[in-house]
Amino acid sequence: MKYLNNTGYLSGQLLIAMPQMQDGRFNRAVVYICVHNDQGAMGLVINRHIKTITFHDILDQLKIAKDQLVKRPIHFGGPVEANRGFVLHSLDYQETGTIQVNNQLGLTASLEILKLIADDKGPKKSLLALGYTGWGAHQLEKELQENVWLAAQADDSLVFDNLSVDEKWSLAVQRIGISVSKLASDFGHA
Repeated sequence: MKYLNNTGYLSGQLLIAMPQMQDGRFNRAVVYICVHNDQGAMGLVINRHIKTITFHDILDQLKIAKDQLVKRPIHFGGPVEANRGFVLHSLDYQETGTIQVNNQLGLTASLEILKLIADDKGPKKSLLALGYTGWGAHQLEKELQENVWLAAQADDSLVFDNLSVDEKWSLAVQRIGISVSKLASDFGHA
């Protein structure tokens, strides 16, 4: 596969849901893969916002003081552990619990990073998500073979720009050189 990293896995890459995706939670989803190894994969949906909760709601619930009204969208990261928060961010911020995805991005799930973001002292780029998307051992590879997902190179604008579901999905498809109108359920089969 073209986008495998030097370990043979897709950490740091994007998955783009094919139009025939059966699971409505992932219709036109773009997923940033944070961890992919022989034990499975974990990623965050980066083009779905949760409209029923705000960043301030989360800060209030966690009793984190805020000096200003920082507006941040909250993303639907996926259906697994939907009440757990994750921050995908630039590596200008790291702490003991940060998972370094690649040379550009890290993943942190701590109160400390939320406090810093609330004080506008956090990483330069960040995406807040509730929940994550997960695959067991070899499950993602099987879904890729079944053309459920396309793999694509990730870049900061696709990950961090605040675009709509359809804009981010269409842009991700276009960046790999495929016309959205040409996608079909048998893509990739000879």
